[in-house]
Amino acid sequence: MDLLDTVLAAHRAYLLGWNIGLVGGPDLPTYRSDVPHATLNGVLRVAGRTPQDALAEARQRLHGIPRVWWVGPDSDAGTADGLVSLGAAEVARLPIMTVAIGEAALAPTPTGLHVAETTDLDTFVPAYARVSGIPADGVAATIEREKAFAGDGTVIRLAGRLDDGRIVGTAVAWLSHGLVTLYFVGTQPEHRRRGIGAAMTSAALKLAAERGAGTAALTSSPIGESVYHRLGFRPVGEFRLLTF
Repeated sequence: MDLLDTVLAAHRAYLLGWNIGLVGGPDLPTYRSDVPHATLNGVLRVAGRTPQDALAEARQRLHGIPRVWWVGPDSDAGTADGLVSLGAAEVARLPIMTVAIGEAALAPTPTGLHVAETTDLDTFVPAYARVSGIPADGVAATIEREKAFAGDGTVIRLAGRLDDGRIVGTAVAWLSHGLVTLYFVGTQPEHRRRGIGAAMTSAALKLAAERGAGTAALTSSPIGESVYHRLGFRPVGEFRLLTF
């Protein structure tokens, strides 16, 4: 398995950790958290299925909740365009980025920021929910799913706090398939442009290295891509994120 295949497998494993529904087979794996936030429910790949068949089955499994289709290098060629022809809208094109941790340009921690692992989901989840767009009425369900997370790997949650204890930065490090994949890297809007996101990423990489990971991966939003590029991450593929 090459690096991109490993990254994709780790990504699928993380999102499947949120699942409380029917997963299906490797040709059409889906995950359903029932959190009312599209990226926490969706289709992970389409392989050996026509877009029409995939859409019909996915609609049955994911009925009644917002969801997305992650169409990346592990899906059949033409899948995204086929889904668009059936009425899907493209939400974003997200680069899949990786770096060898030993070669990453680690960022300094801003003065007054204290980054540490946390198990306090009651404060951690609302912090990343605000940045990620999870609605207020979905926070309780997100906390419950985090508590019951069943992924085949290790989840490490990092909170960046100020001296008064407020969480201003978050990161989730997912150790699986011999590498670390990062999720929910974010900074509270009123504290941006201070290097907090870069510091949270660097802290996650340091911790992952201590636990044996040699490579880091993530799927970047447009706002974060330049930050990750400065830290040494480079694109190795792309997801087209679609929704109906």
